[in-house]
Amino acid sequence: MKDLFFNYLEQFSSYLKDVKNYSPLTVKTYKTPIYEAIKIAELYEEDGVKIFDITKYRLKIATQNPKTINKKISSLKSFCKFLEDKDLNIKLKGASSVKSAQTLPKPIQTNNIFESLKDATLEEKLIILFIYSFGIRISELSTLKLSDISKNWITVTGKGDKQRQIPSNDTLNHFLNIYKNDFNPTLFLFEKEKKALSSRQLQYRLEKAFKNIGIKATPHQLRHSFASDLLNDGARINDISELLGHSSLKATGIYTKLNSNTKLKQYNMSHPLNKE
Repeated sequence: MKDLFFNYLEQFSSYLKDVKNYSPLTVKTYKTPIYEAIKIAELYEEDGVKIFDITKYRLKIATQNPKTINKKISSLKSFCKFLEDKDLNIKLKGASSVKSAQTLPKPIQTNNIFESLKDATLEEKLIILFIYSFGIRISELSTLKLSDISKNWITVTGKGDKQRQIPSNDTLNHFLNIYKNDFNPTLFLFEKEKKALSSRQLQYRLEKAFKNIGIKATPHQLRHSFASDLLNDGARINDISELLGHSSLKATGIYTKLNSNTKLKQYNMSHPLNKE
C-alpha cells in the first residue's frame, strides 16, 4: 500500500504546484514530512477505510521543537484532506498536535525612551506615541481617520469592525496639533496624496526611529509595553482587555504572567536575603 500512498503524494504535490500555485520551496515543505511519514507509517485497510497510522513517525520526531512537529502534522492533515476531497475514504491516526509553550511578550523599556527619540521625525514620534498611548494595532493605526480623533478620546475600529474608545492624553494632543499644522492631513491621520499609509509603511517608520537609537523594536512590542505598563501600575485586567480590543480575557491573560515575572525580578533585586 505504500506505493499507492507515494502515488497519492505525487498527486498532492502537483495540486499544490498547479492549483494552489505554491512555490517549489513551499511544496517541498509539505512533501518532505509526508514522504518521511509514509516510509515508516502503518498503512492498512479496515472496513473499507484506508488507515494512515503515523504513530511511529510521531515517535521519530518526538524530540523536535513542538512548532516544527505541529507544522509537519499540519502537512499530513492537509494531505489527507486532499484525499478526502477526492472521495478517498481515509483516516489519519496519531495526528494530535503538540502544545507549544506560550512565549511571553517582550515589551520595550519605556523609561526615558521618548527623550531618546528627540532626533526622530515628527511623523515617527507621533506613530510611536499613538501606539504606546492607545495600545492599538498597526493595522488599526493605518486606517485611523481624523474624524475618529477628539481631544479626550479616539475611536478605533478593530477586528470584526468592532469599535472601542480609548482615552487620550495631553502629551499626545500636543504633538498631534503640531503634526496637523505641519502635514495638513485631509482624511486619514497618516496619509500620502490623500491615501492612507499602509501598515508596512508605518512599521518601517517606527522601526527606523528605534534603530537610530540602537533599539530593535516592533509595533507589537510597543503595544505590549502599553499593556504591561498599565498592569504594573495597577490597571484592572478587564479594562486593559477592553482597551486592547481583545475578544476575551484569555488573550490578555498573558500579561498577568508577565506581571508575575516583573514582581519576581523586583523581589530578587529588593529582598535583603537576596542581596550580598
